[in-house]
Amino acid sequence: MITGVPAEARWIRPEPPRALPSSLVGRIVRLAFPQCSVVNAQPLTEGLRNANFRLRLDSTPEFIVLRIYEHDASLCQKELDLLGLLAGSVPVPEVLHAAPCGWEGIPPFVLMRYVEGVSFHELKRSGDSEAIAQAAYSVGEALASTGRNTFAKPGWLGPGPSVTVPLFEGVDAIPHFVDLCLDSPDLQRRMQTDLRDRTHALMWSWTERLNHLAREACLVHGDFGKRNLLVNNIAGRWSVAAVLDWEFAVSGSPLADLGHFLRYERVMRPTAEPYFSQGYRNAGGLLPENWRELARLLDLVALCESLTHAELPETVVAELIELVCATGENRDPRC
Repeated sequence: MITGVPAEARWIRPEPPRALPSSLVGRIVRLAFPQCSVVNAQPLTEGLRNANFRLRLDSTPEFIVLRIYEHDASLCQKELDLLGLLAGSVPVPEVLHAAPCGWEGIPPFVLMRYVEGVSFHELKRSGDSEAIAQAAYSVGEALASTGRNTFAKPGWLGPGPSVTVPLFEGVDAIPHFVDLCLDSPDLQRRMQTDLRDRTHALMWSWTERLNHLAREACLVHGDFGKRNLLVNNIAGRWSVAAVLDWEFAVSGSPLADLGHFLRYERVMRPTAEPYFSQGYRNAGGLLPENWRELARLLDLVALCESLTHAELPETVVAELIELVCATGENRDPRC
């Protein structure tokens, strides 16, 4: 992985444990609900870095979620601060209790109210075009609301939330960063020379526009994929119920989140578009000329960085290479 990129930026992250002793879960819950007992604890499988469990208590029909931060203690406080910042403007889970410094040897954790819904990924697989259009419009609205939060400068976010280290450094920072990725031995053994050369040329051909994007300092989710977007049919219309997992948030260009969300969108067979961008615009989000190309280029940065990691499943490598090719050839991805 390229030096300077925080470990939390990784495409593939260690799988957290999926079991906790019931006595331990009970002790954690009683911190927030002294008179309650846990009657059921079920692992939630969507998380790639932290352990998440859906709990049912004996005193309420509602579920709660226990989220344990197992790799970087500061991410708990960072996510708590972001949830507090966004509450009321962006649909996010309600925090019921938090221990950002851990408790009696237990890593940092939060208890949150469980949000009913399905991921946008699941809804998209249903093939219900009207429901997908409604939900995509709502996702655009939520993203526009997110981007209204700004910072003094771009960079990786820590607790506060506050900017810690820069996302990119130096003159023509984004093309230079991609060149560093293209020089990585791990990327070079996966990507053929002609594709590396085309990627280099593509990034440098957009240098002026990319330099402008590198100076933007809006709140960016950082993992704005379909699995982190819970949607539900609320009052007869599909809307965002919650945006999950803010631990990878940065200060940067909102187009990074647009590019991530539309990573697999096909112009020839669209599903989320044009409803997603309409919702974004109508909620106040600004889209520059050539925004789709620029969003794909920012996503290309993430794809190239991912290919520098020493360990990647071959299926993931093939998918990443196809996405890079599709971007360079300005065509729909085949994955």
